[in-house]
Amino acid sequence: LFPLGFTARPVRRCPMASELARLLLACLFGTISLRSPSGYAGGAPKPLLVLIWDWPFRQALNLSGDVCATLYGIEGCWLTGDRSRYAQADVVAFHARELQQSRSGLPKSKPHPGQKWVWVSLESPSHTHTLSGWGGTEWNWVMTYRQDSDIFVPYGQLVPRGSATVAIPEKTGLAAWVVSNYHHSQERARVHRRLARHIRVDVFGKASGKPLCPACLLPTIAKYKFYLAFENSLAKDYITEKLWRNSLLAGTVPVVLGPPRANYERFLPAGAFIHVDDFGSAEQLGRFLATMNESSYRRFFEWRRSHAVKLYDDWRERFCLVCRQYPSLPQEKVYPSPESWFRN
Repeated sequence: LFPLGFTARPVRRCPMASELARLLLACLFGTISLRSPSGYAGGAPKPLLVLIWDWPFRQALNLSGDVCATLYGIEGCWLTGDRSRYAQADVVAFHARELQQSRSGLPKSKPHPGQKWVWVSLESPSHTHTLSGWGGTEWNWVMTYRQDSDIFVPYGQLVPRGSATVAIPEKTGLAAWVVSNYHHSQERARVHRRLARHIRVDVFGKASGKPLCPACLLPTIAKYKFYLAFENSLAKDYITEKLWRNSLLAGTVPVVLGPPRANYERFLPAGAFIHVDDFGSAEQLGRFLATMNESSYRRFFEWRRSHAVKLYDDWRERFCLVCRQYPSLPQEKVYPSPESWFRN
């Protein structure tokens, strides 16, 4: 088996020589296993390499170290934003917002048959403008807030916890709303104007001229009994941080405007929120909020006895979820365009 003239002689008590001999044989017969970037030695499971083609919203992510394992307990997952590693990537994730701005930068083809392309969007269809005209682009998976996505990434969820007492922050105001972009034609703006005729609604955010610093947001909202968790679009499963962070995490009762009540009840208990559609008019809704007694109000917090709010607000965790769900993802699936699915 050895090349002509080569004589294999055992080397004793010389670890250095043994290692050199092993490397020589490995080179001759092609058996060297390269170490992966995340430190997995040859023989260990090869980690998935997920290439993030563009930083979401042009904000660079800190990917130093094995972030998926260290921060989120997801082993065997390596994230990179280095496009020079495109040919080695197992999965390439394309954020919809940047596709709209730099469509010409999309790769012309995949370097190997096993590579999967993921189309990523956490915006509603009405605020996503890169849906049509993608003929010839073979997207394998979609990653959105919708439960029927291949890779489901909600804005938040309730997670079980041990029994806990219900602590409700002290309230000094009735209703609050934080809004950055206010458009008079939006349904949420119309509902707010009608409701404000009957009860006081304190409005914060850039659109109101009273912006809140990030550290001020939750403490300010917590002082109010109700929060207007009004979505900017009414779309299937589109339930954002307005509910999860601004309302439930802050410790106030959400008054929601978005998909139908039944859709919300797929994510949280029916008694944890108030839906605008439950009332025939803004006047009825205002009267309900203004006259609620203490015992009725406290019942909206019963979910806190057994559950807590988990936010998914770090893009690194969102991309790490690609690896967690990878084993169960359909390997032969292809979307000619995300439009037919996302508009459904």
